[in-house]
Amino acid sequence: MVAAKKVDEFAATGRRKTSVARVRLVKGSGKITVNGKDVKDYFDTRDMIDTVSRPLVLTERTDQYDMVVSVKGGGKVGQSGAIAHGVSRALVVAEEDLRSALKKGGFLTRDARMKERKKPGQPGARKRFQFSKR
Repeated sequence: MVAAKKVDEFAATGRRKTSVARVRLVKGSGKITVNGKDVKDYFDTRDMIDTVSRPLVLTERTDQYDMVVSVKGGGKVGQSGAIAHGVSRALVVAEEDLRSALKKGGFLTRDARMKERKKPGQPGARKRFQFSKR
C-alpha cells in the first residue's frame, strides 16, 4: 500500500558543485530550517542567507512557505547555492506558473561549474613545475 502524499508539502533536490540539498516546502509562515538548525545559525554570512531565500523573494512567497532542508557535501557557499536551486525546483512543483519568473532569474539552471581535476606530471590542475633551462 502506498502512503498518500500531503498536498501542502512539496519536495525537490538542488545541486551545486559537490553539495546536494533535499528541500521540503510546507505551507507556513516563512521559517527556514537547515540540517535541524535555524538558517541564521547554520550559515555564517548574510550573503549566504540571502542566496538561500532569493527564489522566494523573487516570487514574493517569503511568508507563505516554511523550508525544511537537508544538505550535505561541499562547503557552505556551495550548500547555499544548492538550497536555492532546490527551493526553485520545489516552487515550480508547488506552483507551475512561477516557472517563467524563476527561469528568467536563472534559478532553475544547474550551475555545472566544478573544480578542475589535477593532471598527472604537474602539481595542480593548471600549475606547472618550475622550468629550469640549465
